Amino acid sequence: MSKLAAFGGTAAVPKDRRGVDWPLIEDEDRKAVLDALDGGRLVSNTEGVNPVATLEANWAQRFGFDHCVAVSTGTAALSLALAALGIGPGDEVIVPALSFIATGLAPVHQMAVPVFADVDPVTFNLDPDDVERRITPRTAAIIPVHLHGAPADMDRLLDIARRHGLAVIEDAAQAPGATYRGRPVGGIGDAGAFSLQVTKNIPTCGEGGLLVTGRAELAEAVRRARQFGEVIESGRDRDYVSHGLGWNHKMNAIQAAFTTAQLARFDGYERQRQRNVAEFLARLTALPGLRVPTALPDTTHVWHILRFRFERAGFGLSDDVRPVALRSALRRLLRAEGVPMSQYQLMPLPDQKVFVDRVGFGAGYPWTVTGESAPGADYPVARAIIADSLALQKRHLNPGSGELLGHYADAFEKVWANRDAVATLAAAAS
Repeated sequence: MSKLAAFGGTAAVPKDRRGVDWPLIEDEDRKAVLDALDGGRLVSNTEGVNPVATLEANWAQRFGFDHCVAVSTGTAALSLALAALGIGPGDEVIVPALSFIATGLAPVHQMAVPVFADVDPVTFNLDPDDVERRITPRTAAIIPVHLHGAPADMDRLLDIARRHGLAVIEDAAQAPGATYRGRPVGGIGDAGAFSLQVTKNIPTCGEGGLLVTGRAELAEAVRRARQFGEVIESGRDRDYVSHGLGWNHKMNAIQAAFTTAQLARFDGYERQRQRNVAEFLARLTALPGLRVPTALPDTTHVWHILRFRFERAGFGLSDDVRPVALRSALRRLLRAEGVPMSQYQLMPLPDQKVFVDRVGFGAGYPWTVTGESAPGADYPVARAIIADSLALQKRHLNPGSGELLGHYADAFEKVWANRDAVATLAAAAS
């Protein structure tokens, strides 16, 4: 049994092997950016073919979407989708209690109220049963999140939406390339939002987003809204007339050109990532008290984030020991071995101060419009996931990270071989 690094032993992950880059910036990315600069078509409303339009066409073609609109961020894509669907003051939008903050903020940006629903303990995505319980006469939309790259239960959510007349906007920020029963996520509901933020599976050189939809009129509404509400048509001079409420949510040409170059390498990267992650998780599945991330049947998980849950019984711990104590002990020991485990989310979305204080736009808007009750609903599964899990981020996205993941697996196995020490630490902290 090897001595744990936290107690003076040699770390399982050698220090000279821990550095790994993401995104990978290659010569073709640099050339694409320079070509965009030299081409002079630096904004999306430039006449003729420009890098933004090229990215839209290539993304739609690669993943099989009818329409794609490039915008400034994934958050903007969500907000613009809500706006284009007419969702605003007086409406409620059901979102998962476990997600990045943008999912909950997007409805507020439209003066709609986010209503939080609990999540599934395996996929970490919206629990359809809890969604149905939270529908009211004010509910206008559902935003399923394909969290960490795992598709949500779209069949059941779409069935609920149809029966209640609700729009469905997919938050696919972490899930480009994921599929649900053979269909690409983002293209299953009324609209889908992707993020191109630099940490994502398909990145840009900073911030960016894409909205996809099968509805031409919805895509056109988003194009107007991203450009101050103006109608931009090829061959017609810009008239600077705003035909409705709009924003400046355009993507620039450099961001688009960079992502287009990254998209061209995505398939090769993804094949290698799938192999690397599968081999890594296969080594961990037999460890007692460890629940590894899982791809459900008829889905493709793209492993944007790897979240692991820990069970006290696997360490011989009673229910008197808090899950947080076990999580903290494992985080300390794994990080000492060179595995950069993190919490990722510190609290469920409804506990975020912006939703607890409900200042919003002032005077409690938008919550005052709906009369929605004060905070208090519980989300036991989301709370349990946060209490008993840790995540791996970004490093495994590099297609050359197979060797590093092998070292990570060594570290897990070493820590699990010292389960008595883990249990002692957890019990002392509880």
